[in-house]
Amino acid sequence: MDVILLERVEKLGQMGEVVKVRAGHARNYLIPQRKALRATKQALAEFEARRTQLEADNLHRRDEAAAVKAEIEGRSVVIIRQASEAKQLYGSVTARDIADAFTAAGVTVDRRQIKLEAPIKTLGIADVRVALHPEVDTLLHVNVARSQDEADIQAGKAPPPGDDEDDDALAEADDVAAGESNLADIIEQELAEAERG
Repeated sequence: MDVILLERVEKLGQMGEVVKVRAGHARNYLIPQRKALRATKQALAEFEARRTQLEADNLHRRDEAAAVKAEIEGRSVVIIRQASEAKQLYGSVTARDIADAFTAAGVTVDRRQIKLEAPIKTLGIADVRVALHPEVDTLLHVNVARSQDEADIQAGKAPPPGDDEDDDALAEADDVAAGESNLADIIEQELAEAERG
C-alpha cells in the first residue's frame, strides 16, 4: 500500500514522501497515529495544501524537543533489582521500568519514547536512546544494581569495597613480618649470649 508520510518516520522516510508499506502496518499504525495518509490523488492535493502548516507544526515540535533534550541529556537513574552472582537479573528492566524511574527522578519520559533493542537483563550501566521527536533523540544512562552502594561503585562515586580491606590486610601482614623479624633478632641475641656465657 502506498502512503504519504505526514512526518519523518525512522527507517521509512521523510515528511511528504510517498512510500510503499505493508497494508497492516499502514492500517494499524501509520494511519491511526496520524503519521501517514493513503496515497490517493485527493490525499496528495490535500497534503500539498496543508504542507506549510504541517512543516511549521513539525518545526515547533522539534524545537520543543531540542529544548527538552538540552535539559535532560546525559541524566542517569538507578534501578535496584535482584540478581545472581553472575550479574544476571532475576527478570529484566523494560522501557516501562525506565520511564517510571526517570519520572520519579523528575524527568518526564513516555515509555514509547524509550528505544530499547532488548530488555536489560544484566547488572551495570546501560545507555538508553530516547526519541523525543522523530528528528531529535538523546542518550540517558540507566544504572542497574542490587543496592545503592553497588550503584555508586558502578558509577565511580565510591571505591570498590576490596580496596580498604586490601590496605588493612597489607598493613597487618607488614606488622606480622616486622614482629617475626624482631623475634628472630631476639632469639639470635640470646643464642649468642648463651654461647659466650
